[in-house]
Amino acid sequence: MKFSENWLRQHVKTSASREELAATLTAIGLEVEELTPLGEGLDGVVVARIVSAEKHPQADKLQVCAVDAGLGAPLQIVCGAPNARAGLVAPLATVGARIGELTIKAAKLRGVESNGMLCSAKELGIDADASGLLELPDDAPVGTPLAEYLGLPDASIELKLTPNRADCFGVRGIAFDVAAATGSTVEPLDAEAVAPVIEATVAVELHAEGDAPRFVGRVIEGIDPQAKTPLWMAQRLLRSGVRPVSFLVDVTQYLMLELGQPMHAYDRDLLKGPIGVRRARAGEQLVLLNGDSVVLDSQFLAITDSDRVIGLAGLMGGNDTKVGAQTRNVFLEAAHFAPAAIIGRSRRLGLHTDAAHRFERGVDPELPRIAIEYATRLIREIAGGSPGPVVEAVLPHYLPAPKAITLRRARLVRVLGTTVCDAEVERILSSLGLAVEAVDGGWSITPPTRRFDLVIEEDLIEEVARIHGYDAIPVTLPGGATRLVNPGETRASEFDLRRQLVARDYLEAINFSFVDAGLLEAWSLADGSIPLANPLSAELGVMRTSLLPGLVAALARNTSRQQARARLFELGRTFAASAGGPQETRRIAAVACGDAASEQWGVASRKLDLFDLKGDLDSLAALSNAQLEYRPAAPPFAHPGRSADVFRGDVRIGWIGQLHPRLQEALGIETGVHAFELDLDALLERPLPRARLLSRFPSVRRDLAFVVADAVSWAQLRETASRAGGDLLREVDLFDRYVGKGVGDGCKSLAMRLIFQDDSRTLTEQDVDSAVAGVVAALDERHGATIRR
Repeated sequence: MKFSENWLRQHVKTSASREELAATLTAIGLEVEELTPLGEGLDGVVVARIVSAEKHPQADKLQVCAVDAGLGAPLQIVCGAPNARAGLVAPLATVGARIGELTIKAAKLRGVESNGMLCSAKELGIDADASGLLELPDDAPVGTPLAEYLGLPDASIELKLTPNRADCFGVRGIAFDVAAATGSTVEPLDAEAVAPVIEATVAVELHAEGDAPRFVGRVIEGIDPQAKTPLWMAQRLLRSGVRPVSFLVDVTQYLMLELGQPMHAYDRDLLKGPIGVRRARAGEQLVLLNGDSVVLDSQFLAITDSDRVIGLAGLMGGNDTKVGAQTRNVFLEAAHFAPAAIIGRSRRLGLHTDAAHRFERGVDPELPRIAIEYATRLIREIAGGSPGPVVEAVLPHYLPAPKAITLRRARLVRVLGTTVCDAEVERILSSLGLAVEAVDGGWSITPPTRRFDLVIEEDLIEEVARIHGYDAIPVTLPGGATRLVNPGETRASEFDLRRQLVARDYLEAINFSFVDAGLLEAWSLADGSIPLANPLSAELGVMRTSLLPGLVAALARNTSRQQARARLFELGRTFAASAGGPQETRRIAAVACGDAASEQWGVASRKLDLFDLKGDLDSLAALSNAQLEYRPAAPPFAHPGRSADVFRGDVRIGWIGQLHPRLQEALGIETGVHAFELDLDALLERPLPRARLLSRFPSVRRDLAFVVADAVSWAQLRETASRAGGDLLREVDLFDRYVGKGVGDGCKSLAMRLIFQDDSRTLTEQDVDSAVAGVVAALDERHGATIRR
């Protein structure tokens, strides 16, 4: 937000110097990003009129001008500005004046005397325009000091506003903060209702429900089309970074900068009526004020004239109904649009407008009528005209209504760590325009409609803190009241997971939670994705449904930079739409490619395979004593036959495998990539550890080899054997797998080790044989497993 210092001081009277004002703004959270002094040291610069302009006898680009500076006799000035001409009113630096580093002296230019210098705006330090002399209005009083005439000195102040302070996108909104911080008051705004003179109106209709709950308009007829933007208004616009265009356009720009309410002016004679607001229809086209032709869809709000689209709500008006040099009858519009209906729309069209910048953050819903009345008064004072009655369409139940917030005195003291007296709290909040009512234990505060950011008690505490002054809050060390919480034993540590993966040669990656929608489509993971209303860019338009797309993209960037062996992991959240609203899931994922081990002389080089990655995952599962089961599965992004779903008990908690070659080719990865992704919470859960004595009696080992079908997994055999072995069976381990001679087609031989032990006695041969027989029978019955002979 850029504005004139003098303009701000018109709304709030304060004795603070410019430096103090800038420091105060920054201290209360309205950071001054740039402060540019304007019109300093203009002593000796006056308003002057060129009486005549003749060509210089010795130079083609110079003119010899006779200039009336109010001194009685004209001064002879040699000037090279292209717009120097007889009748022009411009600034004149008289002899002795100092312009920047230059002191004006009488001199001869190509043999012709010159007794001063006609100046451009840049030479005077009040604007960047150096294309010619600064042209002043014809009625500017000759001989008047320029600083007095232009209201100088002044300064252009640019604030770096945070998104929550939409109320400060108008000079008047900033004035409330300055008044509270400096102990002054905001001057009343002269925006009384202007009585209608004629009956001309244009009907207004609303068809967008909560997206456009208020629309205010007014017809003004008989405006002088030759009216010029007054100098004081043009100067305020220039010092706020806005170039004056024409009177009617400048009035709407001026109101937006002063109040924060975007407005638009239509040529009434080009309207048919009624004026409406509705959702645009797919395929509708509009030529904007800047000449761009855009194709609309239902995501845009359209301003219509008898159902003809004539503007984009909250963004820009249309070219067909714009005001021009011959406009005598105008229809003024000021409306309230919901931020959600405007956010991101200008970016889709490649536009950036001041109106969209404000509506995206929120504009006071009570401002439209005030802005219409204020604009009417300005237009009548400067260009005449006869106003009709104000026409307003409103859907009250869709308008945001401020709600009272309770501020507790004890809570204020606890959060700030210091006591602010009641009178100061009430002064601060009242100066900010809040309605303050004392109640038991604190205050009931109702924020004004312009303060969308005040919702909870902490928001009010922040207001008190920033206006009271952060430097007035004492620096106090914590008092030791922090409650220490011991980590639970039923959950493994995330830090241990990270440390384990780092120990196994992985690097942790941190990716954005939003990704390109096209990337999710390539992975077939777009179902349930949540689009962002206001993305940072088109490539970051949706929330991720999986960690893998972003993690593999990071892996691809590494491999494309000669990192042939890469290993990355990430702990983060994924997001998916559901009937109950967006769902967040904490997950862990890892990706790897290249050789199984770093290059060395002691181990032969070989490529990473699925079992290497499975070993990494099993090492993580061991931290929570989880028994994982792998069941073959092939999601669209996975290599058929080289991937599996990961189960813990009967619950699927993730996936492991190799990426599909077609996906790798689409992602530009030439080497095979293996990956896994699991629900983090399901992986971290572990049973409560229970201490038990070590048995003093010897264990007994039995080795058995079973022939089973290929479709039977080791996890199934282990679970059946563990249950059938009873309390005496302590361990079940696989130590061999064989396929070949002696084993039928479609079968495999799995050899397992069974460890039996009791805590109270030495086991007998009969005990062990009975337990082994139970295991053999159970495996035969459930899985068709037979002892290999």
